Amino acid sequence: MRLALFEPDIPQNLGAFIRLTACLGVPLDLIEPCGFPVDDKRIRRAAMDYYDQASLVRHASWAAFQRDRTPGRLVLLTTAGTQTFPNLTFRTGDILLAGRESAGVPAEVHDAADLTVRIPLRAGLRSLNVALAAAMVLSEGLRQTQGFAKLS
Repeated sequence: MRLALFEPDIPQNLGAFIRLTACLGVPLDLIEPCGFPVDDKRIRRAAMDYYDQASLVRHASWAAFQRDRTPGRLVLLTTAGTQTFPNLTFRTGDILLAGRESAGVPAEVHDAADLTVRIPLRAGLRSLNVALAAAMVLSEGLRQTQGFAKLS
C-alpha cells in the first residue's frame, strides 16, 4: 500500500504525511507542483527528524506520476466519493491519493481514479483535515491487509 499527495498547499500537512508514512513504513508519492516552495531543506524542516526514515518519491507532475507509479488501484479520498471507507475492501497494492487542501483534485485526476472514497461525517459538516483523513483510511487499509504485522 502507498500514500500519494496531489499538489499540497500546506507545508505542515506535507510534514504530517511524511511522519505518518515513515512511522507506518508506507511509501509516499509527492505529486508536484506544491503550493509552497519545495526543496530538500524545507521538506526536512516540515518532516522534522522523520525525513530520513521515510520513503518519499517526488513526481514533477500528475503526468509524471501516472507514467511512473507502481501498479495498483488508485483510490481517491474525496468528499465526493461514491463509497464510504469502512465498507471498502482494500488491497495491498492500493495507492491512496489525497488531494489539495484548498481544492481537492481536478476532473482529470478524479476521472483517473479506480475508486473514490469518502469518510462519512455528521450532516452539515464538510471535511476533515487531509492528513487526518488519510491517516484514518490508511489505517483501515493496513488493518485489512495485515500491514501492521510487519511493525513492532
